Amino acid sequence: MNSPTKQHSFVTPASSFLYVAAATAAVLCYAFLYVRWHRKSALPPGPVGLPIVGSLPFLDPQLHTYFARLAKTYGPICRIKLGNMMFVIVSSSSVAREVVRDHDYVMANRKLMATASIITYGGSTILWSSNGPTWRMLRRICVQEMLSRASLDAVYDLRRSEVRATVHKFRARAAAGEAVNVGEEMLLTVSDVIMSTLWGASVVGGERSRVGKEFREMVCAVIHLMGKPNVSDFIPFLARFDLQGLQGKMKLLLDRFDEIFTHIIDEKKKKKKMMTEVLMNKEVAGRMDFLDYLLKLEQEGSYNNTPFTLTNVKAILVDMIIAGSHATASTMEWVMAVTMKNPKIMARIQQELDQVVGKDNIVEESHIPGLPYLAAVIKETLRLYPVSPLLTPRCPASACTVGGYTVPPGSMVFLNVWAIQRDPSVWEDPLEFKPERFLNSAANFDFSGSDTGFIPFGSGRRGCAGIPLAETMVTHVLASLLHSFDWKVPEGTEIDLASTFGVVLNLVKPLVAIPTPRLPNPDQYA
Repeated sequence: MNSPTKQHSFVTPASSFLYVAAATAAVLCYAFLYVRWHRKSALPPGPVGLPIVGSLPFLDPQLHTYFARLAKTYGPICRIKLGNMMFVIVSSSSVAREVVRDHDYVMANRKLMATASIITYGGSTILWSSNGPTWRMLRRICVQEMLSRASLDAVYDLRRSEVRATVHKFRARAAAGEAVNVGEEMLLTVSDVIMSTLWGASVVGGERSRVGKEFREMVCAVIHLMGKPNVSDFIPFLARFDLQGLQGKMKLLLDRFDEIFTHIIDEKKKKKKMMTEVLMNKEVAGRMDFLDYLLKLEQEGSYNNTPFTLTNVKAILVDMIIAGSHATASTMEWVMAVTMKNPKIMARIQQELDQVVGKDNIVEESHIPGLPYLAAVIKETLRLYPVSPLLTPRCPASACTVGGYTVPPGSMVFLNVWAIQRDPSVWEDPLEFKPERFLNSAANFDFSGSDTGFIPFGSGRRGCAGIPLAETMVTHVLASLLHSFDWKVPEGTEIDLASTFGVVLNLVKPLVAIPTPRLPNPDQYA
């Protein structure tokens, strides 16, 4: 019998040492050249990372707290390399002011993430389009036309109807002694309000319920996909391969959104064959819902000499439904959680509501200006738990100097709102929940971001365009729920304010609560 052939190994202890030494030398050489290049180019400080992948292997998925820790090590402006992408993180009010004031125009562009590009029709939405004529047109339409005070007042009855329906539903749940998942119910309410505002009674009955349910499921799926780290964003040449399948899943969601939009638009065009001369009548136009107005612009083909197409219509609908519903519902859940966690604060809100609204009345939007303490509680909640802790990243069109460092074009600039709004140099006792700070402060801490110590919705030209609608909805819904009910958690449970990072900052443990009616007249729950 022949003996088996002996296998020879060419890896000796000496050669192994040489391999290790060569690899170590390569890494040290890379680090040396990287640090030297960094010093020469005056980039913000930050970790060196590894070749090709940068700091990806060390990334903590809780990005807002991870970036805050980097700021403690490297300063209020620092950078981190993730794959081929450079992230610049701003963690102080003063440096943020340079971004949104001194360099607002240069910093007004976006770098599209792979999944965001798909669901936004290639970056055609207000949130994701870069600075230019189309973005200015879309923002002007939303701010000056769709979301102006007059336009919002014109569709108040639609919003009021949805809020009253929620109160009625909670009254029935209370009678049965049932607990409610506050976040889920707020998403139901907000999405119904947004859909009513967008296209009124174009979708009714069973179809309305079905479409609403499907939209809510798709919005949650979109938020989940956009919140997942995607290798295509860090190493762009891999995007064509869609290694994680995220782009494919998002494409399926876009196709379904587009299918529903097309159906609703076709039905509206059939049911509302408006004559051009009627549409030009301002009194009649004021009674149009938002989709009527958008389709009017699409029929005309332009707005202020900038082309306006059916894709623009659908992109605005995507923005309103996705960006508006989930973020607004999450804000409401956070406010309810911190209010229930602090019974004295809830009692003071209800006392204010009883004085302004009265126990024999129901909350109307006209009561909102008379509720300063509730407004302060909402602001303090958004200070500690900003719904978008890093905002949508900016992308400078050219190199600029921020905080004494060069921020290169094409980098992604994140404002860490979560860290900025907890800065002890700006806020006294920054980790304590004190709504009174917004009642007694001489600073103008409004939602416009005029003071960069408080920018939960951004600031400058890329500040959130939907603030008027979001602020109105959040206050009206919360006032109605706290005026109509007392709230407690089920026996044996506690409220946990731990958060988890994503496109939207969520509670780790969803808030489940039991409502108890507090108004004397059952008709007030109708």
